[in-house]
Amino acid sequence: MSIHETGAPGEVLRSWSCVLFDLDGTLTDSAPGITHSLRRMFEAIGRPVENDDELMAYVGPPLAKTLRAREDFTEAEAERALEVYRGFAEESDLIDNAVFPGVVGLLHSLQAAGIPIATATSKPTTRARRILEHFGLAEYFTFIGGASDDESRADKADVIAYTLAELRGLGVDTSRAVMVGDRFYDVEGANANEVPTIIVEWGYGSPAEAKGAMAVVHSIDRLRSLLLGQALAA
Repeated sequence: MSIHETGAPGEVLRSWSCVLFDLDGTLTDSAPGITHSLRRMFEAIGRPVENDDELMAYVGPPLAKTLRAREDFTEAEAERALEVYRGFAEESDLIDNAVFPGVVGLLHSLQAAGIPIATATSKPTTRARRILEHFGLAEYFTFIGGASDDESRADKADVIAYTLAELRGLGVDTSRAVMVGDRFYDVEGANANEVPTIIVEWGYGSPAEAKGAMAVVHSIDRLRSLLLGQALAA
């Protein structure tokens, strides 16, 4: 990480060799689609439908891991629930989803500045690519990193390690990488790879989840200033 003090109070410049983005809650507002698919999943497998707050807890961490951790699910039941969910999510990924305002302009600015960007999402790569292509965002990404389709690679630390390795294979300098996300999973996964994290407030995490992050931003303009090394008064 490169940090340069400008001498003016509240102004810090940072230069990054590449930027990794979470997807759900960071680039796209996917929670409506995820929770809708979860409701349909619970109904389809004959389980009580959880309330909105309980459903939101599924947004962020790898779903396969969350389902397998439930004491009321056997391994086979968790696998069946995941299969059913994915069937519903294929539709909701594109319909009950939207790109957050300002994201397209931010990605365009990073591309114009020559900064390679990638996703590092716990969503399976094939679904992440489909979503980015649907919204016209795929062209901005040097690499689309995500969980494996069988979710054997799903923990955020593993996804970030995989994404960094793939970027290096493409000739990208990852020595000054930064992660942008909205949940503590992003912070923990990035820290495990010695990568600093910027947390966005428009996502699905609580303020407490920003512990350990390098910075917390409330707007696209603030995020742009940190990613492009532009001084912005605090």
